[in-house]
Amino acid sequence: MRVIATAGHVDHGKSTLVQALTGINPDRLQEEQERQLTIDLGFAWLTLPDGETVGIVDVPGHEDFIENMLAGVGGIDAGMLIIAADEGVMPQTREHLAILDLLQIPRLMVVLTKIDTISDPEWRDLVILDIEEVLGETRFPDAPIVPVSALRGDGLDDLLDVLDETLDSLEPQVPDGIPRLPVDRVFTMSGFGTIVTGTLLDGALKVGDTIEIAPSGITGRVRNLQSHNEDVEIAVPGSRVAVNISGVDKGDIQRGDVVTLPDVIHPTTLIDVELEYLATALRPLKHNAEIKLFAGPSESLGRVRLLLGETVAPGETTFAQIQLNDELPLINRQRFIIRYPSPPATVGGGLILDTAPGRKWKRSREDVVARFERLVSGTPIDLISEALIQARRPMTRDEIERKTGLSLADVELSYSIVRQDKWFAHEETLHTYHDSITQLLKNFHGDNLLLAGMPLQRLANRLRLEEAHLETVLAMLGDAFTMQQGKFLSLLDFQVTYTRAQQAGIEKLQHAFAANPYTPPSVKEAVAMLGSSDVLDALVSQGELVRLGADVLLAPDVYREWALWTRDKLAADGEVRLADLRDAFNTTRKYALPFLDHLASLHLTRLVGDVHKPGRGDWAMLAS
Repeated sequence: MRVIATAGHVDHGKSTLVQALTGINPDRLQEEQERQLTIDLGFAWLTLPDGETVGIVDVPGHEDFIENMLAGVGGIDAGMLIIAADEGVMPQTREHLAILDLLQIPRLMVVLTKIDTISDPEWRDLVILDIEEVLGETRFPDAPIVPVSALRGDGLDDLLDVLDETLDSLEPQVPDGIPRLPVDRVFTMSGFGTIVTGTLLDGALKVGDTIEIAPSGITGRVRNLQSHNEDVEIAVPGSRVAVNISGVDKGDIQRGDVVTLPDVIHPTTLIDVELEYLATALRPLKHNAEIKLFAGPSESLGRVRLLLGETVAPGETTFAQIQLNDELPLINRQRFIIRYPSPPATVGGGLILDTAPGRKWKRSREDVVARFERLVSGTPIDLISEALIQARRPMTRDEIERKTGLSLADVELSYSIVRQDKWFAHEETLHTYHDSITQLLKNFHGDNLLLAGMPLQRLANRLRLEEAHLETVLAMLGDAFTMQQGKFLSLLDFQVTYTRAQQAGIEKLQHAFAANPYTPPSVKEAVAMLGSSDVLDALVSQGELVRLGADVLLAPDVYREWALWTRDKLAADGEVRLADLRDAFNTTRKYALPFLDHLASLHLTRLVGDVHKPGRGDWAMLAS
């Protein structure tokens, strides 16, 4: 199903033509009918000669209502540029055509209306030549021009044939994406409740679907669907749809919101764009200039951050970021229009490259320009690569697909993308982390000669990564340059070196632990034997000792022995008491209590009164 929209100067016969084609008066407001002036969007539909039903959006032509016009031309399949034969190309003709050109609508046809008002064939030829000249400055130089008289019916059959052929030349629509319905009208109806209308994009919408209103995040349910005044169970992309939503009040929705599935669209106030500045603009576009952005029916004031230079001359294309005043429900690859708010004028538009850049880019940088060029190319592998590079961390399949709007199943990943289990990362990101980790560990080893490695959490914090992401990065990099011991990481060639005095203290401590394995020296006693708390910290970091609480140490083999005994005791009896552990190993409360508290902190046990019961933790983390 397809949707077309009218466009053109005021009083050139747009609404009259729509009514002549469809039998439907698109001017639904009483004021519009009384003034014979289209103020807001109107809607109708017709059946083409091949049997296809086509929706028509009729837009206002008066310059005062250009923002209403912009709300109606997003997501259309073709435009009908209406030009009256008695007046020819007029100011709003040019502005509407520029908008359709900037939006890169797939097809355009020109309808030369009111041919019944002129009798001079030379005048008509001059008007057509003027139209062809104007079209030649756009991406529609070969758009068909169809003369008609809506009042007499002349040329209407020809127009239907041209419309039929034009829409047949479009690529088939495939309803396999996420449904998006930009709302251009919201109202209530007695007995039904809240109803919104719009042109459905990308995917199908079904009765019973749970939906979300973006950007508010309010959820509801599709109670009923209508397309062209007929109830349907499934609305397909490209169709004009009315959605009856339960669980959502009319006041919760406004024009510009988007009806979609939950957790699909993430509203934004900062976007990366490729910006085309119209050649007809009266002045250069300055860095940080205030503009008004329109994307479908969504709109917001904002400022343009030019990334190359201080100004953009009329007719130039550049890269920019737009900082919006309001959150808008935008998606990547969506086209937009910008206007100056005062005096109002359409001055440009372009392509949204990234709705979640995450930061403002430094201006006039080669790496930033290269990033934008990759996004502009739009190839799936470039978009996926850029998403991974920008993330600066591994991403899951779901994260990548949500960020890019692509399905990884349809893309042949290049060698530059590394996969580890469910995670993906770009080799450029991994090279950066390799260098950063190497330098951080070198610095750490230089400042901590007795510590076997840098704590993973500390390293993750320095790299601004979650610890889980750091461990994935390390797995992707392999073990060719680092070695991990528990929660510590070191360079592969680093070794702790003790002085003779320190080594003698270590041997003395080892003898003390061997003599009394279940009542070993305390932390205070160990430091006294070693002569330094730094040496004790080194032994703990290397896994030579296990520290429990402030003053208790255990040898690793005793720690494992107690852990296995406790696990088996819980499996057999369902509980462990402090006295059980104390008596089994001829130890004391001083050692047994911190050990059992330690198990509880790992959720391996839980204390119920004075009895330790099985917890929800996994014993595999301690013993095999």
